[in-house]
Amino acid sequence: MAQIIPLAEGTFTVDKTKIFKPFHPESDRLQDRPKGSLLIEIQPFLIKIDQAYILLDTGLHLEQDGEPLLYQVLRKHHIEPEQITHVLLSHLHKDHAGGISKRLADGTSVLSFPQATYFVHQDELKYALSHASEPDAETTHYTGSSYEEEEFELLFHNNQVVLLDDAGYIEPQIRYALSGGHCPYHVVFWIYDQEETIFYGGDVAPQYLQLKTRYIAKYDYDGKRSMELRQQYVEQGKREGWTFLFYHDVQRPVMKLI
Repeated sequence: MAQIIPLAEGTFTVDKTKIFKPFHPESDRLQDRPKGSLLIEIQPFLIKIDQAYILLDTGLHLEQDGEPLLYQVLRKHHIEPEQITHVLLSHLHKDHAGGISKRLADGTSVLSFPQATYFVHQDELKYALSHASEPDAETTHYTGSSYEEEEFELLFHNNQVVLLDDAGYIEPQIRYALSGGHCPYHVVFWIYDQEETIFYGGDVAPQYLQLKTRYIAKYDYDGKRSMELRQQYVEQGKREGWTFLFYHDVQRPVMKLI
């Protein structure tokens, strides 16, 4: 049976600058942050099936004691970075893809997981590079960018990287589909293990509470489509008994809907 491990990196606030600042609920107050700041929890997932170690998104580019924070979170679960076999990227916004690479002492960057194959939609990579360091097209009132170009150059012409089409199977147990919604080339994933279906909706279905309410989010590229997809996933997930993974919900990271 698949083992699902949430890899919580912490809670952050982000405002129009798109800079993520650590937030400690026991000592910080949201009202002390710039007006309009959003509270966001960051949580990649590790799924272990047989000999496969599947990482779903890579979190923020955070370091602690000179190495990626995500390494330390993995090691708390007795997993080394070299054990990761698959890195599945729902999209390339910095809070989901910041950890795809790490910087070496000489200033160069390498992919963070040397034995893994990275999977990203081919048009999402092109879109991210063309929009890096610019205000987001979908939220032009923001002064920052959700994409950081430095992270993505390594993904081009790299034998560790597979560029995805709009739908298909990575392996018999891993299916993907272009969803759009949150950004134009956002991808969702299904992972199958025996009788279980694990669904990862990235930022189209980032929190449990967002599945319970019909609404159009201003931060989505196509909020109407995201709303419709959430409803579709809820209905199918309930019917088929999916296990949902919520990237931005550390309180309820893994759930079946009833």
